[in-house]
Amino acid sequence: MLKKLSDIDIQRYAHQIILKNIGIDGQKKLLTSKVFILGMGGLGSPVSMYLASAGIGTLGIADFDNVELSNLQRQIIYDQNSINKSKVEISKKKLLLLNPKIKVDVYKKKITKKNINKIIKKYDVIVDGSDNFKTKYLINDSCLKNKKTLISAALRGFEAQITTIKGWIKTYPCYRCMFPEINKNDYNENYQDCGIVGGIAGVAGSFQSVEVIKDILKIGNPLTGKLLIIDLLTNRFKKINFKKNKKCVICK
Repeated sequence: MLKKLSDIDIQRYAHQIILKNIGIDGQKKLLTSKVFILGMGGLGSPVSMYLASAGIGTLGIADFDNVELSNLQRQIIYDQNSINKSKVEISKKKLLLLNPKIKVDVYKKKITKKNINKIIKKYDVIVDGSDNFKTKYLINDSCLKNKKTLISAALRGFEAQITTIKGWIKTYPCYRCMFPEINKNDYNENYQDCGIVGGIAGVAGSFQSVEVIKDILKIGNPLTGKLLIIDLLTNRFKKINFKKNKKCVICK
């Protein structure tokens, strides 16, 4: 942990430091923490911006896509000048403009079974900003193996789902416990293919960023073992409790 915060640090993070659940010691811990974000789209954009602003010392960001015009409707870290450029390269520049004292690790590659374990071992908390079941299962399985907290979210239309996963702990479910079966035809389904209103991505990403901070500082009531469902079309919030599935093929 850092020995001392600079005067600039105290000024930058003043509105967090005055919170009794954070304070000077909490801010020091955030500044020495490392968070990995898989996917720099609708979720990764707000998550990365809020975590950079909060002073997470090291952010790892992974995405192999370039920015497209249709992304701008919800992926708020990009602008018109970002089109056809690498998402992670543009994101790194934007994040360092927000907070030049943090470190941003860039992974301009597809995350697969061959490289995911080596990557996430370096980080304290993992954020799932992916948009398909295949990737969500992949990152869940790796987090279980490496005993990493996973903050996952999904988007569809006006709805968002957010959960915190610690499936290696005996009493908590993993992602596969919560979503054990899918239609094989939908295995590579992209949530965004079903349409999405941009603001719901910001809401879900904001929730994820706070869950990250809560986990690092061990404060509050995390969404571990719970699925928070937000429907902004009807302004309804619902929380579902999940138990570990004894028949789960991964965390049993």
